[in-house]
Amino acid sequence: MALLSLRNWAQINADLEQMKKVLVIGPGGAGKSTLARRLGERLRIEVKHLDSVYWRPGWQEPAKDEWLDTVQELTSEESWIIDGNYGGTLEARVQRCDTIIFLDLPRLVCLWRIAKRRLLYRGRSRPDMGEGCPEKVDWEFISWVWGYARQSRPKVVQLLREHAETKQIVWLRSTAEVEKFLAGDIRG
Repeated sequence: MALLSLRNWAQINADLEQMKKVLVIGPGGAGKSTLARRLGERLRIEVKHLDSVYWRPGWQEPAKDEWLDTVQELTSEESWIIDGNYGGTLEARVQRCDTIIFLDLPRLVCLWRIAKRRLLYRGRSRPDMGEGCPEKVDWEFISWVWGYARQSRPKVVQLLREHAETKQIVWLRSTAEVEKFLAGDIRG
């Protein structure tokens, strides 16, 4: 396999139907859950939103060993699409997937989407979030999204390079590329 972007559409399009265990990663607000849901519909594969599995009511985190067991269980199934970051389990999920989709969208797009999402789900949980976890935007989350390109992105890019020979990598850098990917549009 090779590190793919939309510059190699024939490869992406040829392998789309072969995706069985798909990991969708990227900064907050990049559209991971939306892409995962739409891809799941297209491929008829169940989608697991890590936010909905991780967070307990009242934004409580699970115990570390419980979380590791949950990720093991999720990734042991025959097929899945999992969206979310959660760096502590990223390597385990990468080891078990056949495809990694990296949404590498500009931070201003991500921040705009977060603001829009906050207004849309104000006072209630989003469909891809754990029950009892009403939508919130705090300074810690905004700082993480703002600093993603400098702090998290280099680690993700390195991870993609390390697995480029054994995993299908789809690297999407804009909303237009996401739409083309989902539509299977190979006109370039």
